[in-house]
Amino acid sequence: MSDRRFPATAWATAFRGIAWRETLRFVQQRGRFLAALVRPLVWLFIFAAGFRAVLGLSITPPYQTYVLYEVYVTPGLVAMIQLFNGMQSSLSMVYDRETGAMRTLLVSPFPRWFLLGSKLMAGVIVSVIQAYAFLLIAWFWDIRPPAWGYVAVFPALILSGLMLGALGLFLSSAIRQLENFAGVMNFVIFPMFFASSALYPLWRMRESSPLLHDICAANPFTYAVELIRFALYLEWNGLALGVVAGCLAVFFGAAVFMYDPAKGLWARRKERG
Repeated sequence: MSDRRFPATAWATAFRGIAWRETLRFVQQRGRFLAALVRPLVWLFIFAAGFRAVLGLSITPPYQTYVLYEVYVTPGLVAMIQLFNGMQSSLSMVYDRETGAMRTLLVSPFPRWFLLGSKLMAGVIVSVIQAYAFLLIAWFWDIRPPAWGYVAVFPALILSGLMLGALGLFLSSAIRQLENFAGVMNFVIFPMFFASSALYPLWRMRESSPLLHDICAANPFTYAVELIRFALYLEWNGLALGVVAGCLAVFFGAAVFMYDPAKGLWARRKERG
């Protein structure tokens, strides 16, 4: 079925239908938009203001001069929005599977990679809107990167959002119940966020704990943060780009494999059953 050739209009219509469904879900859940902004705003307005007095940051790339802590932490909070949104979108996948909506999607004659990719991309579009809303609020808080940085960061937001969303998609493929997924989210989101460069530079981690530094350096979320940080300040970070792109390919490939009833985890469960 997935080998059929479709005209370009059919692919576009299928993507539009999936994206429209995700958009409607987002519009109907306005609290989700506000909740996505509350967490980073609390960090920015409360924690960052308190840490400013005790944490001074010397000149750290991509910054060309001394910066306040809230300036440093802002790209990490943008990545936090994308991390939470990616996991939230994956939570909806588990819900759709429980209600049977996922089966309707996956029996479509379109390739599974296209269906999952379309759903992933729709979720990323939502996270990008949330990220720019946060950056707008941060602008009024005197956090003002170069004007062109708001344009340059757009592809970085897309790529990092795809990677984090693909990770959530992979996790959702292995979990069958909403209750279990909520627990897994806590074991993924918070370690990824705190054990990264979102809140502190890696060189400061090295000074306090070489082991923690190595963990942060191996965390894919660190490179998503740095990709956003460097792009926002019109700097190039090839390592971050390569790691994020590589992790995206691995996570998405694993998710497509796991969502294949003939090959993935579902098939093994049926054999055991």
